[in-house]
Amino acid sequence: MLRSLWYLVFRCVLQLTALRCRSNDFKELEIIVLRHELDILRRQARPATVTTVDRLFLAAASRLLPKDRWRSFMVTPGTLLRWHRRLVARRWTYARPAGRPPMRREVRELVLRLARENPRWGYQRIVGELKGLGRAVSATTVRTWLREAGLGPAGRRRGMTWREFVRTHPHSLLAVDFFTVETICLWVTQQARHLTWTLAEAPEPIRFLIRDRDQKFTDRFDDVFRSDGIEIVRTPFRAPQANGVAERFVRTVRFECLDWFLVLNQSHLE
Repeated sequence: MLRSLWYLVFRCVLQLTALRCRSNDFKELEIIVLRHELDILRRQARPATVTTVDRLFLAAASRLLPKDRWRSFMVTPGTLLRWHRRLVARRWTYARPAGRPPMRREVRELVLRLARENPRWGYQRIVGELKGLGRAVSATTVRTWLREAGLGPAGRRRGMTWREFVRTHPHSLLAVDFFTVETICLWVTQQARHLTWTLAEAPEPIRFLIRDRDQKFTDRFDDVFRSDGIEIVRTPFRAPQANGVAERFVRTVRFECLDWFLVLNQSHLE
């Protein structure tokens, strides 16, 4: 603010001086500018150091000289204009009119939550859901928020990953797989019934059972667990890592135990 005041005062003094001894080509003022710039260059040959007073003088003088005379200045016309704009802008200290009020953080978090939990919802669907909750947000704002959070449009937005799903339900999951032991009849179904009997003693109810797509898992096998309210989750084709816990357990038992002797019958295996 103080610099702007000094700039205006100095500019008025120069203007009065120029009006008093004005010539057609403003040669006197141009000579003063050249002399001042020489003083600046003498202070430090390379690079030249320009102080605040130098900026005030050169910017004020540029307002009085025609632009075709600006060749006398040691700086470019763009620099002179930038100095002038900065000095004049400091005069205006009143508050600028505010734009649209920013959305509350809770609304933005709600939008991101809806997008993550519903990867098939587009911008318009999220806007409609927010209206039902009494929150008015434009589709453009929703799109901007999703892009800033790294969430793309519907179809490209990823949902919960398999690892996140397993970690979300660690105490309500069963993972099953077969050992390399040949079985016949309905022995697999019977083993499923025996397992469900022991699940009644579990501290938390089992909600999901993870299994691969082996044909040994018959419909009757799944029906035994569905009758207890357990949902069957089948892993993708050729993706043993999706059921990595059970796969690793079976491999360890085979490598350390079953591969070292021949199974004679069911009683021997049990």
